[in-house]
Amino acid sequence: MAEKLLESSAISAFCDSVATMLSAGIQTEEAVHMLAEKRERSHFKTVCDGVYTKLIEGVGLADAMESTGAFPAYTIEMVRIGETSGRIERVLRSLGRYYDSEGRIFNKLRNAVGYPAALLCIMSCILAFTVIFILPTFTDAYSNMSGSLTSGSFSMIGASAIIGWVALAVVLVAAVIALIVAALTHTETGRIRVIKMFEKFPATKRAMYQLAISRFTNALSAFVASGVQDGTAMERAAATVDHDELAAKLQRAHQSMLDLDNPRSLAQAITENDVFEPIYGRMLTVGIHSGSTDEVLGRLSDIFFNDATTQLDAVVDSVEPALAAFLTIAVGATLIAVMLPLIGIMGSIA
Repeated sequence: MAEKLLESSAISAFCDSVATMLSAGIQTEEAVHMLAEKRERSHFKTVCDGVYTKLIEGVGLADAMESTGAFPAYTIEMVRIGETSGRIERVLRSLGRYYDSEGRIFNKLRNAVGYPAALLCIMSCILAFTVIFILPTFTDAYSNMSGSLTSGSFSMIGASAIIGWVALAVVLVAAVIALIVAALTHTETGRIRVIKMFEKFPATKRAMYQLAISRFTNALSAFVASGVQDGTAMERAAATVDHDELAAKLQRAHQSMLDLDNPRSLAQAITENDVFEPIYGRMLTVGIHSGSTDEVLGRLSDIFFNDATTQLDAVVDSVEPALAAFLTIAVGATLIAVMLPLIGIMGSIA
């Protein structure tokens, strides 16, 4: 069994490649075997070999993937839906596109974290050298001039040390946090932790919610297309969600569909519990009435994903100017810390 999850790019490659070979008439086990054949020893090859071993034992693709421990629960559930409904090729292509986009989004987030981490480390070294070596030199020089300094000048000397150490402390804390987050982004399990952090961070909270909705609607579309009843489809699709806020809304929506006194339809339950915005709820209602529920859900999944991408792009684009402003303030505070006593001296001379 694999010890870690595959990265998004690897999952995308697996799903796309298997789907392409299935469309060419190649059997699933042979497709997976060809995918691993002639590859250098790697985690991806180990996973493919594990899936192939289970497939030739007569196990389904979803169960074979699950046995490796290298695929997210969402991926396994979607593949299982595809096998049940006879839409495995379509589901695999959908997963391939989803994880390719998700991988690109996470690479942007990784760069948005790694770049500040590097700059903050450099800035920490500069500020540490300034505070530990340069600032004490000025302070000693000012102390030797104590005979000509007023009490106001002495207070400025104390303020200079405080400002310098506070600036250093703030930059060090920010650098440590950035380094921890950057380290977490290099593993798939760490990526999950980072996503949980982003779900609580105000600037990315909405985007993470949109990504979770995209996953949910994609799964719901597959269930509906396979002929599963709406209530069961809602329950099983909600089980693929690991976003706390969305999961709570979906639970309430599912309960409203099961209410014996006043059962709600799928569209009503989703709209009344604020899972979707009203305009998207109306789109779903129209889709249900026209008999194209799965197609509308598929389009909604794309809309939510694109919306999340746009929001994350905006956050990533704002990181550099925000960091530049932060570092400018830190440098400015340190320079002021050095110059304040000089201002006091000039004032006492005057």
